[in-house]
Amino acid sequence: MDSMPELTFGQRLKVYRERSGKTRAVLGGLVGRSAEWVKAVETDRILPPRVHMLDRIARALKVDVSALVGELSERSAAVNGPEHPTLASVRDAVNRLVLPGDVPPESLSRIRERLAAAWRARHQSSDHRTVLGALLPDLLRDAQRAALAYEGVEHRQAQALLAEALGLAQMFLAYQPAAELLWRVADRAMVAAQESGDPEALARAGWFLCQVHRDAGDWDTALSLTLDMVSALEAYMADAESNLLALWGALHFEAAYVAARAGEEGRAWRYWDRADEVARRLPQDFYQPQTSFSRVIMGAHAVTVAVELHKPGEAARQARRHEAAAIPSRPRRARHLIEVARAHYGKDDKEAAVTTLQQAYESAPETIRFNGYARQITLDLLDGPRATRDDARDLALKVGLVV
Repeated sequence: MDSMPELTFGQRLKVYRERSGKTRAVLGGLVGRSAEWVKAVETDRILPPRVHMLDRIARALKVDVSALVGELSERSAAVNGPEHPTLASVRDAVNRLVLPGDVPPESLSRIRERLAAAWRARHQSSDHRTVLGALLPDLLRDAQRAALAYEGVEHRQAQALLAEALGLAQMFLAYQPAAELLWRVADRAMVAAQESGDPEALARAGWFLCQVHRDAGDWDTALSLTLDMVSALEAYMADAESNLLALWGALHFEAAYVAARAGEEGRAWRYWDRADEVARRLPQDFYQPQTSFSRVIMGAHAVTVAVELHKPGEAARQARRHEAAAIPSRPRRARHLIEVARAHYGKDDKEAAVTTLQQAYESAPETIRFNGYARQITLDLLDGPRATRDDARDLALKVGLVV
């Protein structure tokens, strides 16, 4: 609409929704999302949806996608980011049906070793998504084959390993244009974890599934699922080893994250406090490989809560209290730095924002290259003050926003 050139995507969506006579709950139901998600999009609390969801919204409102998106179409495509070159092979591995056959399954100890090596590679590599894209197809195939072949106790152990492999696939699929695969691997991981009966497998799969609901804007389900997992695992906590304890702590923080995204400040900090209490029970140098939960990560988690609550000053204050370099995982460190950049940008400190994004790129280029918030801020900085324009353009070139 030519009469709405200056509106954000969220404001445009609200205009068209109200013009169609639909409530947020009705529109959410038509596109498979919650009313809270629609509200978050309309108020620009979260990034505009990807192309496949834009098409569903446009159909539900009976408008053309170009009218709904307007001048933001090219920008939205840039912010959403590219498809990773190995996505096709990972998609094929997830979709491929593995059947019982004459090929003997790999030993469970060997699959366990390969999974551990894959998690280490993810944390240590700057091109972590490329590394996972190369490892996942064979790993998913062999984990599925083992889950089919083994019986009894070994069958349950194999199911736990399959759930973990699917969680690793979810890490790869995050920020990719593959929402249907995300749901598939999260659901399959939870089924495998339930069949395993292993509390750690259940905690991991629950944490991954909560994230999918959270990022889809289904915050009520995400929070109730998270708190159900926390409650179910509490009986194991009195004498839990560090790994299970850390997974329990990660679920507490997930509750904080969901509450913060929903704008519930009191609940968000209350759950963060509970997560911090769990973290203090862990050894100083312990770092949980799937969730990154640890003592050192709680500072980064505090920044995330503040950023999601749209409190950039508090987020920047929290960032000053904690050294990013202390986070041992390169992609997790980069993600934290992106959150810090969001805080600086929210305070209109564009110089600090671009500097922090450069640091994130140095830590893990593939994290910033596929992160919508980082891409959005970088695009905005291209039109920023002269003092930051050159650095922003250099960063935009590196992450593929401009050529």
